[in-house]
Amino acid sequence: MAPGNHAVRPLNSCLRCVRQTGNGNASLVANSARFLSSTARTPEDVQVNKTEKVERVDKFPELDPATVVGKRDERRLIRFRGVMPIGSRRRRAALQNSQNIPFEQLPYQCFQDARKVLQEDRQEKIKQIEVARLRIANLQAQDEAISGGKQAKENRLRSMYNRLEELKILADINDPVVKKKHEDGEEDMNKPIYRYLADKQWRQYRRKILEQRISQLNLVPDILPHLDPVAEVDLAFGRRKIPHGDFVDSLISERAPRLKVQVFDKGERLVTVVVVDPDVPIVQKDGFEYRCHFIASNIPISPTSTSIALNQLDLKVKDTTAKHIALPWLPPTVHKGAPYHRLAVFLLRQADGNVIDTAKVGRSTKRDGFILRSFIDKQRLTPVGVTVFRTKWDDNMASVMQRAGLGDQVNMEFKRKRVEPLPYKKKDGARYR
Repeated sequence: MAPGNHAVRPLNSCLRCVRQTGNGNASLVANSARFLSSTARTPEDVQVNKTEKVERVDKFPELDPATVVGKRDERRLIRFRGVMPIGSRRRRAALQNSQNIPFEQLPYQCFQDARKVLQEDRQEKIKQIEVARLRIANLQAQDEAISGGKQAKENRLRSMYNRLEELKILADINDPVVKKKHEDGEEDMNKPIYRYLADKQWRQYRRKILEQRISQLNLVPDILPHLDPVAEVDLAFGRRKIPHGDFVDSLISERAPRLKVQVFDKGERLVTVVVVDPDVPIVQKDGFEYRCHFIASNIPISPTSTSIALNQLDLKVKDTTAKHIALPWLPPTVHKGAPYHRLAVFLLRQADGNVIDTAKVGRSTKRDGFILRSFIDKQRLTPVGVTVFRTKWDDNMASVMQRAGLGDQVNMEFKRKRVEPLPYKKKDGARYR
């Protein structure tokens, strides 16, 4: 057989698949007519394809976050609507065949009897709350001399306020409706019970992971001598959430990240965000030093206000004295051959009434040689949260360093020193006889 026949047979099979049939689809015929064409498409063809794409998207059914089950539907719900599925997959599958009875009206006698008992207990706690508020009001109106002095009065008030918050939690801790809303992500963080449940859930697993990363990456004592996180800090670059200690590509970390800070105590407070790199190599000293990559102060947060976009803090601020950013974002950089760098993001709570002058901090603070301990003592700050990510040399690091103004360090490469072996000395063989 001629060698050309081997090449013609696959081509005949391909043409047979796209050959126009008497009852074929019109769109298939149109596409098959252009199968081997080398000319550009006409605008009419492009318009037809756009219309088909829109119709294909519209054919997807409306997804309910309470009943979506499949993994593909869950991803489509998160991607196109930005809504997370509610509860577990088993629960959503059960709700598909349910009669949509409200949770409080489930027709189970034991469940309803238990709710009556819980309601009676809640009424008792409400009476105790009223009594506690009355005692606090009486103590506040009492003279300090009768209360044993100003310090004794403040201590008693603090203890009574703590007891009041505890009673508020005990009043709703056993309510199944409260637990359902917490599990479904519908909690109101202005209420003490939901803050308590969220704090408990965070400490059971996610805080332990954070403490493990702090210990593994030696943030304590390399940067701070002691750290007790009481606020949850999550880091994200764009839509990508970064787990604690994960590596981030240099092209992604070139822009400032976004923080989600969840505090578990009531009230609004001002915080300062500081990003520190403790792994900057110093060739002359054969060691490392610190570098500050970002400082922003006077940022208000609360249990319901949790998002901090570091690159958008001063977009709507017109007054220069009210700006939040003291040192703008400096992209993390690593030299070729050097070990990875740790970028620690610290959340520091400012003292009540302490408003930091960001312009003064920006003028007096140097990026290289930045000591976080001294900064905390000078500005009267308290560390309340932390997260960390890592970066290393990659294919995009050279271009990032060029744009960051470090073009003279692009060609710098670190290599390990060769350790010369000791000179071989032949031992006397008679000693082994």
